[in-house]
Amino acid sequence: MEFLASMGGTASWLLGYVIPFLFVLTIVVFFHELGHFWVARRAGVRVVAFSVGFGPEIAGFYDRHGTRWKLSVIPLGGYVKFLGDDNAASTPDRETLAGMSETDRRESFFHKPVAARAAIVAAGPIANFILAIVIFAGLFMTVGRQVTVPQVDTVQAGSAAERAGFQPNDLILSIDGAKIETFGDMQRIVSASADQPLAVEIERGGQRLTLTATPDRREVTDSFGNVHRLGVLGIARSTGSGEVKTERFGPVAAVGMASKEVWFIVDRTFSYLGGVVTGRESADQLGGPIRIAQVSGQVATFGVAALLQLAAVLSVSIGLLNLFPVPLLDGGHLLFYAIEALRGRPLSERAQEVGFRIGLALVLMLMIFATWNDILTISKS
Repeated sequence: MEFLASMGGTASWLLGYVIPFLFVLTIVVFFHELGHFWVARRAGVRVVAFSVGFGPEIAGFYDRHGTRWKLSVIPLGGYVKFLGDDNAASTPDRETLAGMSETDRRESFFHKPVAARAAIVAAGPIANFILAIVIFAGLFMTVGRQVTVPQVDTVQAGSAAERAGFQPNDLILSIDGAKIETFGDMQRIVSASADQPLAVEIERGGQRLTLTATPDRREVTDSFGNVHRLGVLGIARSTGSGEVKTERFGPVAAVGMASKEVWFIVDRTFSYLGGVVTGRESADQLGGPIRIAQVSGQVATFGVAALLQLAAVLSVSIGLLNLFPVPLLDGGHLLFYAIEALRGRPLSERAQEVGFRIGLALVLMLMIFATWNDILTISKS
């Protein structure tokens, strides 16, 4: 009986966390690497391997161009290996490059013009942004979004809203110049703006007024027991019958809405990171693979649409992270290519090697820090 119970617990863990995590991460990683692969093929670069995951291969096959497509055992990323690469991080194999035939040189990544190499590298993060727009647009067209008029029903006593002078029936028009169309639009901006003054334009009795409100920072516990530190104004909107409507969009409008959604994530990510640097935000909100697995399992309980939405958010985050100018990441490669374009020649082998080592150290420290945050979060729950 204990064995059966253990098996049941393992199956529940796999279904609840591992499978949703792999579903989300595999989609994001596959399209990131597909961006590199697609542009490389069109630039005439020979692709040696396309891997989802790192480490030993689980399964794979060769396509008609000789590329090995494979699934590897560690599902925490992926890579595309070009002719002339020494490893999955696309560092050059100097010995192989020196001994290449003229035919191989024409298909080698490192012998391509700097513009072609930059385009291949940038294609991965760009593919992540495109994937997010496609997912968000598809959801806006099919599932739609819930719309509630951004009107104040109640103002909490002693709240930031009361101090700012909000009154029942105020209609919120914009915040810091950003147009507010739904109550949800207002909530998203406010939640990411704790302790920051906001210029809120409202309509009251047919007149337009501008109030200055500074959301209070509060710890909010969601339905899964996760604690989030958010900005709160202290106003509420009725969600009774007829107050909440579902709005669906056509293809063009959906793409526009999806692009705004992607930009919102990018903007708020930079705002949060800036807050961490200046001390306004705590770095303990940064999460790693364990947190992603936990959130994936929780979101999966709401259905496939919610899981796809998480994949879109994660795709933007990974695309953005890869553009940071850190050697080893795509942004680091782009930095080297920009220097090469300005100098008319690449950096020395020694300089590049030192850069990659520094980049590796930074990436490892970030992973360790994020994983430590994950462990602390789980231990508190």
